[in-house]
Amino acid sequence: MAIKPTIYKLRIALSDLERNYYDTLNLTVALHPSETPERMMARVMAFCLNAQEGLAFTKGLSEVDEPDIWVRTMDDKTSLWIDVGEPAPDRIKKAVRKSDLVKVYSFNSKSDVWWEQNKSKFVLFNAQFHQFDYGEIKGLSNLLARTMDMSVTVTGESAFVASEEGESELNWKKLEN
Repeated sequence: MAIKPTIYKLRIALSDLERNYYDTLNLTVALHPSETPERMMARVMAFCLNAQEGLAFTKGLSEVDEPDIWVRTMDDKTSLWIDVGEPAPDRIKKAVRKSDLVKVYSFNSKSDVWWEQNKSKFVLFNAQFHQFDYGEIKGLSNLLARTMDMSVTVTGESAFVASEEGESELNWKKLEN
């Protein structure tokens, strides 16, 4: 019998000062049995940084041909493809063909090695690459509760996150080809 995902309910008061975007997000997020809480929080933060109408989590790890997060148009095309982690260049090549905009958010402790090994290939693709600070993602995962209210305030390349469990800051950098 397969292990079922763990379901989290998040209510997020989002203030993105860079984009003048303010919203309350009610997210139901499934933590896949093979996924770490750090990866799930990286997905949640990537969602917050790209919040817009139509943005949705996909089947993710359960469906290899889908990104972690996307925006689909009315005619069923993908306008935004977001992968979280350290995808292979071939995956990004396919994503660029399928979507108008591709973004990758790496978060792992080995992200620097992944980037150095692949950046010469990634330069060939029209995609954006970002790296979350792994220690700060770990800190965010320590705030995780099955049901939680949190606020996320984005300024520059930083987000301040507060919940009943505590506070944390997350920084990221754009990886340049």
